[in-house]
Amino acid sequence: MIEDEVPDTDDPAAPAPAPWKVLIVDDDVDVHVVTKFSLSNAVFMGRRLSFLHAYSGEEALQMLRQHDDIALVLLDVIMETTDAGLRVATRIRDELHNALVRIVLRTGQPGQALEHGIILDYDINDFWCKTDLTTRKLFTTVIASLRGYHSLSEAQRLVAAVQTQLAALQQPLQAAVEAVRAGTDWSGTVALGEPAVRMTLAARPAAGHGSPPVTV
Repeated sequence: MIEDEVPDTDDPAAPAPAPWKVLIVDDDVDVHVVTKFSLSNAVFMGRRLSFLHAYSGEEALQMLRQHDDIALVLLDVIMETTDAGLRVATRIRDELHNALVRIVLRTGQPGQALEHGIILDYDINDFWCKTDLTTRKLFTTVIASLRGYHSLSEAQRLVAAVQTQLAALQQPLQAAVEAVRAGTDWSGTVALGEPAVRMTLAARPAAGHGSPPVTV
């Protein structure tokens, strides 16, 4: 008799990283099936893809309200109306104020829309005719979109971190200025950088009348 090895519960495997969320918006069920199958093995930065589905413009907007971390929308132009996808793209940017999500428009009837005009007039990231979007091209488009989303997310995170640090500095600096104006010494500690480095600051009034305060 051979006993199966019991896995060591004290050393669990590292959890898989969260997948990239991709929203497929199309009124044709077959498009959802084919798109998901074509991208089922795609991996970017060690993260797989997770697919969300919407079959109308309103469903797409509702899905985007529920998931604020959707990285990419593969958006059909013609659904309940001939310009439903264009309206959704506009509302994503103007109504939901979502500037991060990448939007790739797809159409099965390219003769009904002028590609150059759409790219210029709408805040989208790519435009494809479904018949031209082979599996290889779809993969390339999706990876490029995810890379753009990741870069923008990182930039936004860094800006938010800097703004937080500047806000944290306002209070001690104001306290230092008030103390020096009152003729007293001031000292305090602030944290700057990422990872945070704690720094001790001190200020005292200058000896000479009318001279600027000395800050260390």
